[in-house]
Amino acid sequence: MKLTLTEKLIKSRLVDGEMVKGREIGLKIDQTLTQDSTGTMAYLQLEAMGVDQVKTRRSVAYIDHNMLQEGFENPDDHKYIQTVANKHGIYFSRPGNGICHQVHLERFAEPGCTLLGSDSHTPTCGGIGMLAMGAGGLDVAVAMGGGAYYITMPEIVNVKLSGKLTKPFVTAKDIILEVLRLLSVKGGVGKVIEYTGEGVKTLSVPERATITNMGAELGATASVFPSDANTREFLEAQGRGEVFVELIPDEGCVYDQTIEIDLGRLEPLCAAPHSPDNVMKVSDAANIKVDQVAIGSCTNGSYADLMNAAAILRGGTVHPDVSLVISPGSKQVLTMLAQNGALADMIAAGARILESGCGPCIGMGQAPATNAVSLRTFNRNFKGRCGTDSAEVYLVSPETAAVSALTGYMTDPRTISKEISFAPPSKFEVCDNMIIPPSKTPEQVEVVRGPNIKPFPLGSPLEARVAKKALIKVGDNITTDHIMPSNAKLLPYRSNIPYLAEFCLTPCDENFPSRAKEHGGGIIVGGENYGQGSSREHAALAPLYLGVKAVIAKSFARIHKANLINSGIIPLTFKNPDDYEKIGLLDELVIEDAVSQLKGGGAITVKYPGGRVETNLDVSPKELDMLLGGGKINMMRKI
Repeated sequence: MKLTLTEKLIKSRLVDGEMVKGREIGLKIDQTLTQDSTGTMAYLQLEAMGVDQVKTRRSVAYIDHNMLQEGFENPDDHKYIQTVANKHGIYFSRPGNGICHQVHLERFAEPGCTLLGSDSHTPTCGGIGMLAMGAGGLDVAVAMGGGAYYITMPEIVNVKLSGKLTKPFVTAKDIILEVLRLLSVKGGVGKVIEYTGEGVKTLSVPERATITNMGAELGATASVFPSDANTREFLEAQGRGEVFVELIPDEGCVYDQTIEIDLGRLEPLCAAPHSPDNVMKVSDAANIKVDQVAIGSCTNGSYADLMNAAAILRGGTVHPDVSLVISPGSKQVLTMLAQNGALADMIAAGARILESGCGPCIGMGQAPATNAVSLRTFNRNFKGRCGTDSAEVYLVSPETAAVSALTGYMTDPRTISKEISFAPPSKFEVCDNMIIPPSKTPEQVEVVRGPNIKPFPLGSPLEARVAKKALIKVGDNITTDHIMPSNAKLLPYRSNIPYLAEFCLTPCDENFPSRAKEHGGGIIVGGENYGQGSSREHAALAPLYLGVKAVIAKSFARIHKANLINSGIIPLTFKNPDDYEKIGLLDELVIEDAVSQLKGGGAITVKYPGGRVETNLDVSPKELDMLLGGGKINMMRKI
């Protein structure tokens, strides 16, 4: 049988189930990563499972999100993560070493391996030929404990790239924006995006990583590039050539869907507010006045990205009305920029250099002014994510961002006379002194827990009858930023679910937390693609803490649905999407014989004051057990 690259990767790690589309499969996980925004919860769960030493080939804990230490909360979390990692066999990447996806690509990613990360942009490492997937912290904890990771056997979409990027200032960012334009933010749900074609050979690993990084914005399970001569070149330049293995699809393999993109026909693109798939030509957005420009992130914080930006900025001056900030993706990138003078060029032009961390991408500092326009080389431009609700955020390439920082207006970079030429280095600067290996005497390590670290909530077994109020009714494309806001004020409390719950769904309705408490919990009603965006399981844990028993939506984003199930919250979809209109705020919603209905599988009847609606419950037998037992931790405690 002729296999796609995705099928080869899955087959090599398949430990449960069969490779049949739509069936549940279990995969052995080789590597895991966490970041500090989700890591504390993952390690609390790992401890609750009684795991002594992780069973993976390599697990890494990164500190890259909560870098502004205004109080004790963030440093306390960092100390907890460092000590728990030291005790349980996990490598620890210190603050300042870089963004997890960039550093992992540089120092740990291996073609042919599986990677599970408690961050939705973990698929970045698909650019090096890994099957890399984002998940909730509990799923990552289970993988660290040696358990399989379960997904539905995905459909495989072939994005066939022809030609090469011949037009000046057209980049990998423009490729993924074109894919988003074609497929939308929900077009990848239940799918893996596999890149093939002659155009692939023209793209370096960092360029491929930009594309796989924003596969998360498609809702895709993963995105995958082959491991080829370019992969070998990158690994050898990182001093890791020994992990290279060639991985390509079989000639004549069959895909579920094929999209063709001629790279030579692309031009600079941008994603306009407030969605990554709201894609338009930069030339059509030209002359929009710009107030802020931010270059960097796990999407475009590579050495190549920042060298190109520096070349454009060299000899120029940032427009007086523009604030330009730059966040290198890793310590390696920052060091090399400092060594070759590019960092000085950016500083001389008027750029402000931030730490090698997530920073403004997650709303951790650098919030734009009221009604400001911000150009960002990031991956998401959801309303309010930047820290300012009234701001207009556009996603662009580093080249478009740099040129626009000089002109003060959204500018097509092809209009400038300057030429840039970047050749990947034959050797990267390697210094891993900010990566701490785990202790060789773990029994002597004491785990340090600060006062901000609170126990995570646990669900309760499903009762025979569920009768709860509709606490809120929201529209389409509600993100995890809506459900559990992520900003500089709340990020320090990622280990404190009781505190965070006070802000749950407040961007949609500021009264939601108090209403949930008043009615003893309830049910959320949502539209299409409910829960898109970040993998943060806090968007399930906070509703769990507030007593939410079910979410009824038109459709769900993959990771959030899994996180709801892990928490014992029932994810139902309207059988007829028009029935969404029948349910009103504070309607009493009743699931009679809930246990029997769930065990019966498929259709679940929900009564409301005006009648009843039919819903679907699409879960595996293992997921059903979690819902009946009140969540994954409860189920595992019985094993």
